[in-house]
Amino acid sequence: MTTTPRPTVAIAYHSGYGHTAVLAEAVARGAAEAGAEVLSIAVDTITDEQWEQLDAADAIVFGSPTYMGTASGAFHVFGEATSKRWFTGSWQDKVAAGFTNSASKSGDKSSTLAGFQTLAAQHGMHWVNLGLKPGWNSSTASENDLNRLGFYAGAAAATPADGGVDAVHKSDIATAEHLGERVARHTAIVLAGRSALAA
Repeated sequence: MTTTPRPTVAIAYHSGYGHTAVLAEAVARGAAEAGAEVLSIAVDTITDEQWEQLDAADAIVFGSPTYMGTASGAFHVFGEATSKRWFTGSWQDKVAAGFTNSASKSGDKSSTLAGFQTLAAQHGMHWVNLGLKPGWNSSTASENDLNRLGFYAGAAAATPADGGVDAVHKSDIATAEHLGERVARHTAIVLAGRSALAA
């Protein structure tokens, strides 16, 4: 009988004011509860050892606030630095996903998630979407629904610009936890498939 290794999910994120870090913690929690080993890496202070951890991970979840319709400058610096991995193909066939936060309900967060998808595609990674229908879109719905902002590509949150980290909406936190769980479970399926094919 073949045993499937426990998936390793790395969360590579930047947080400007702490709100995105709250989401990163939620993604980590969801992935861990689904059985994954989790690594959280702040990309603005990334070390050589942490680059190696990303190279060894089975999945990488990208996270950043949305500033002016795109990911933060710190995340873009990280994204450009991944070109060394592009040349060697070291992230080929890893699982990928993403999450973001902005003050506005929309805030052009789709542009940030699309940027993450493009980065993942250039590395030959497999993108995992949120897998939730939109919540809070009918007269009987609630702002406490999962995916209350109605994004499909990844987890999206809206936090008031003048609010602290405790202002991150509980539904957005739960949605990020869902994403982490979904990534971990999907990565386990990928690893099991590879193991079965190799047997």
